[in-house]
Formats: sequence, structure tokens, C-alpha cells
Amino acid sequence: MRITVFGATGNVGRRVVAEALARGHQVTAVVRNPAKPHDLPSTVTLAVGDAGTPEDVARITAGQDLAITATRPVPGSEHELAATTRGLLAGLAGSGVRLLAVGGAGSLTVPGTDGTVLVESPGFPDEIRPIALACGEQLDLYRADEQVDWTYLSPAALLEPGVRTGRFRLGLDELLVDADGNSAISMEDLAVALLDEAERPVHRRARFTAAY
Repeated sequence: MRITVFGATGNVGRRVVAEALARGHQVTAVVRNPAKPHDLPSTVTLAVGDAGTPEDVARITAGQDLAITATRPVPGSEHELAATTRGLLAGLAGSGVRLLAVGGAGSLTVPGTDGTVLVESPGFPDEIRPIALACGEQLDLYRADEQVDWTYLSPAALLEPGVRTGRFRLGLDELLVDADGNSAISMEDLAVALLDEAERPVHRRARFTAAY
């Protein structure tokens, strides 16, 4: 497939690019500043643009099969995530290009509760509450959209660099936890889950999650 990756230089984005290339896909990596060192593989095609600008999105994704967004605003600018999401949706509207979005875990419901979402559960870290709430707003924007073939992937509660095992579980709107109550997945395996969905779509216009 011909895949465009927004947020390709981020922690998750780099792993998505690597996984897509390993599977033989043609990858276009979007950067906002071409003069800034990016350390991306030489086999990717670089494109300059902004995920929040509909004209850039339409231009860069023209003729592509799929767009993936793994963008994350810097701390203090979490409000920008909603604007970026609106730009992506506007730029892809009516294009026929599928969109896979890496989101957050905060809006997943906690198992064994009456539907409490993770961000509202006791002990949720205050330092990541702003991005968790922003990701919840992001998901609402996708669910309200009627013009784009989107899929939203929420990671486990703990998402860190690690190893690629290719072994994990999938769920929908409930947080996946192991026998000890832990919820985790490596960024490498999250990329596997995302590319699996890209190649064999199951969750069209829906949210799903992945964890060990």
C-alpha cells in the first residue's frame, strides 16, 4: 500500500514507519520543518506539510491508499489536538483515503466499574490528564464525522518503548488488563496492531484497543 504517516518523527510514528517499511509498503513521512534533523529511513518519501491544514492533507494524501496519524502536541498545547483532527478530517473528506489514528487510553472504560473511564478513575496521574482529555475530544470528533473512513486505536494504559513480540490482545472500548490488573503494550507492538488493521480492516469507523 501507499501510506502517508503524519507524526512520523514521534516515538510512535517512527515505529509505525519502521513496521510499514518492513512489510513492504511505500511510506511517505510528513514533516513540518524539512531543515530539522529527522533521522528517518532513506527509503521513505518525505513530504512537507501540517496535519492541521486541510490543503496540506489533501495534497500529501492524493493518490495514497491510507493515512496514519500519530501526532502529539507538546505539553501545554494539548488543545491543538482537536484542531489537528479537524484539519485531517477536512483534508480527507470525500477522498476515499482511509485514516488510522493513534489516540489515547483515557477514554477507555475501566473493567469492573459502572462505566467509569480511565481518565476519571481514582489515582489517574494529573500530569497526563490534559492530553487524556484532549484525546477524548479527538475521539468524539471522529465519531461525529460522516465523510471519512476512519479507525481509532487506543493503546493500553502504559505505552512505552520496548520490543516487538507480535503477541497481544485486541478489544473495543474497555481497557484491557492482565491477571494482575496491569494494562500495557510496547510502542513496537502497537505499530504491529495498527499495520494489521491497515492490511486487514476490521474496525472501520470504530475504536479498538490493544494490550498484553
